[in-house]
Amino acid sequence: MFYLTSPEVRAAEVFTRMPEKFRKPEVQTDWARANRGGLPTDSFLEGPVWDPAGHLFVTDIPHGRIFRISPAGEWELVVQYDGEPNGMKRFDDAHMLITDYRNGLMLLDIERGDVRPYLERRNSERFRGVNDLTFDSNGNLYFTDQGQTGLHDPTGRVYRLAPDGKLDMLLGNCPSPNGLVLSPDERVLFVGMTRGNCVWRVPLQADGSVSKVGQFFTSYGPSGPDGLTVDCEGRLFIANPGLGRAWVLNHRAEPVEILTSPEGASLTNLCFGGADMKTLYMTESVSGTVLKAQMSIAEPLPKRASKPR
Repeated sequence: MFYLTSPEVRAAEVFTRMPEKFRKPEVQTDWARANRGGLPTDSFLEGPVWDPAGHLFVTDIPHGRIFRISPAGEWELVVQYDGEPNGMKRFDDAHMLITDYRNGLMLLDIERGDVRPYLERRNSERFRGVNDLTFDSNGNLYFTDQGQTGLHDPTGRVYRLAPDGKLDMLLGNCPSPNGLVLSPDERVLFVGMTRGNCVWRVPLQADGSVSKVGQFFTSYGPSGPDGLTVDCEGRLFIANPGLGRAWVLNHRAEPVEILTSPEGASLTNLCFGGADMKTLYMTESVSGTVLKAQMSIAEPLPKRASKPR
């Protein structure tokens, strides 16, 4: 690939590792058999969310767990339940909304450690396997339904759920839709297509429809873009498992910075946090490690829903 300028390359640092007492190398799960080739999987971290109180929340997909991590890197189990939690976002001050591969959208009461269904089906049909989610400033929820889709079966879907419960399918021809994020002005939705090894740019029209969807960024390697986020200047951050790096792209989709993982190649998701919202936290899933890197630009103010349905 040729770029007008060479991106800065720097290594992220380890923030914290999952304590041994929480690792489950002896437990075989259906998720690990299908997605990790049956390899022993003591954990698989995803869905980082920063809480204004100073904690970082993460999910553990195969073992159905949500953890809270203190500023000092100490881990606390919030809940373990019969599910496969992947993406997660703050719903309000007391709740997290989770994309659960097995169960659909689930709502977590943080203090009670209680998980209940939020949206399990569409028109009585189960989802293929929901993956990640993001809110806009009006409380609309965008989420991906990835399942096992890919180039062999490009039928993954992207949905928008309005606060009044109206559910629209925006895209239905996706090769493995995964992480997604809105541009700061909310005119464009970016969606990572993991097995298509690219990121799609989805313009949002005034009437809520989409038009002129295109491929914004192309990656390479054994696994494509996963989790996404943006900063206040609209730069797009892409977690790229398989390469063990996070791309930082300008508005032309040119990498201006590349963050590399010192703890393996399965860099799955990322979010901003810290007192000034300029610390980028990243999940290295296979090793059960959370990485961090200090950035010079903060993320836009987080969006979330107003209240549970």
